[in-house]
Order: sequence, then structure tokens, then C-alpha cells
Amino acid sequence: MKIAVFTGFYSSGNLNIIREIHHYLTQKGHEVWLIKNLENPLDKDSKSFNFYDPQPFLDSDFDFLLTIGGDGNLLDSVTIVGDSKVPVLGINTGRLGFLTSIGKENYHNGLDDLLEKKYSIIERTALKVDIDDSKHSKIQNLNFALNEVCVTRKNKLSLLQIEAKINQEKLTTYWGDGLIISTPTGSTAYSLSVDGPIVSPDNSCWVLNPIAPHNISVRPLIVPDSNEIELLVTGRGKNHLLSLDSRTISLEYGNRILIQKAPFPIHTIQLNGDSYFSTLRKKLHWGIDTRNHE
Repeated sequence: MKIAVFTGFYSSGNLNIIREIHHYLTQKGHEVWLIKNLENPLDKDSKSFNFYDPQPFLDSDFDFLLTIGGDGNLLDSVTIVGDSKVPVLGINTGRLGFLTSIGKENYHNGLDDLLEKKYSIIERTALKVDIDDSKHSKIQNLNFALNEVCVTRKNKLSLLQIEAKINQEKLTTYWGDGLIISTPTGSTAYSLSVDGPIVSPDNSCWVLNPIAPHNISVRPLIVPDSNEIELLVTGRGKNHLLSLDSRTISLEYGNRILIQKAPFPIHTIQLNGDSYFSTLRKKLHWGIDTRNHE
């Protein structure tokens, strides 16, 4: 098999795990490629490795992409995978690791399950964003997000006014600190922290969730992901923030922000024995109650 490895965190612990994984997989006869950004951190060892440079995305001839880090690292890897359909498996060296399937303590067992095809593929819908301002080429070239698209205020002393339309019909104008447009995958992330609903990833919907709304009647709204959402942001000052997962830009007021379903899903790997609901119970302590005997 041809396996790519990605990390954005170059700590000594992460680099040691990458070396171990490379040795483990190559000893089993598999072809392992590391992202080119690791060439300098690995320094004198770099001649022992193959490196790939995704331009613009990972080649589709890779069988898997392994991410080494936490959930944020897996989200960053989405910009590497893009529309290649290469499935992603996360090895968690961070804290919570809700999206990452394998712990650093037992990665050998997880890799064995992967190589023995003891897994299923989860197709996760992504958000696509288009904006009027062509100056932000980084967002325009990587204009998709797996978790959420967020509009938040840059000036902490004033509210945003966010005029929202769905399929060109006016929904409302949100007054508050911002607005989250979340995928089902992202429903357990930022959206959850501001009292949004948990949505399993097999649903085809978006969650519109206001951040600190200045109106008690405004609540999270779930709409089908076939809808097109348009936002127009105004407020005091000149700029607000627009985030696609971990990528954030400062955007001038008055730009039209168009949000749609991305034309491709992101494929992630779920090892046999894991499930979305067991992950909820184990990592978010969902439904923990002394009356439940589990």
C-alpha cells in the first residue's frame, strides 16, 4: 500500500511517533510518504524518507492519509486531501481526539486493523464558501471546511449585524458576536460549545447557530444541506473575521458570503469496533449517569 503521513506539529514526541510508524509500516512492505514540511524538522534523518508535496491536493493514488496530532491537525489535513477521495485516519497525540480514531498508546493495533481492512469509510459533507473579495486568494483556493464556517466580530466592543438569506429568501438579521454554520461533523465542536445540537454525521443538514445573540428569541436552526446560505455582515469599524475551520481572514464589511455544499465529501476511516455513539459516550461522556450501569 501507498500511505501518506501528515502533521502540522513538529514536537519531538510527534517526530518520534512518525519515525516509529514509518519503520513499522515499511517493515511490513508498505510505501510511506511524509509531507514535505517534515523534511527540515527531521533534519539528518530526512534522506531515509520519501516526501510528497501536495499541489494543490494529495495524489489520488495514495491508499490512506495518516494524521499525527489532534482533531485540529485532522481538520488541517482536509486542505491536503481536498477532492482526492483519499481516506483519512487520525492518530491522536493531542487531548480529546474526538475525530481521531487511534490513541498513541495503541497505534500498532490500529494500524494492523487498517492494513487488514477492518474498517469502514465515513463520507462527511463539507462546506464550500465563496466571497466577493478576491484579495483573499488563500481562502479562495481552499474555500471548503469540514467542521464549520464562522463569522465573528473583530472589534470586541460592538455587535455584528448579519443578514442571512436561505435560497435568496430572507431568514433574519442576527445581532450578536457572530454566527456558526456547522456541518454534522462540526456539531460537536464550536457549535456545541454555544449550545448547538449534536448531529450524527450521516445526516444531510447544516446547523445555523448564533454566538451570544442579542435577542432571546433567536435559537439554533437546522436546514437541509441542499440549501444555499448567503450572509451580509455589517457593524462598527471596517472588518470582521471569517473562519473556515482553523483558517481565518479579516474581511471588510459588505462582502457577500455564499455558503453551499462542497462538490466532494471528505472520507474518514472508522475502525471496526468503533462507532459514532460509542465515541460520544467515551469522549464527551454523553449520558453519563450513576443510574446507568455500563
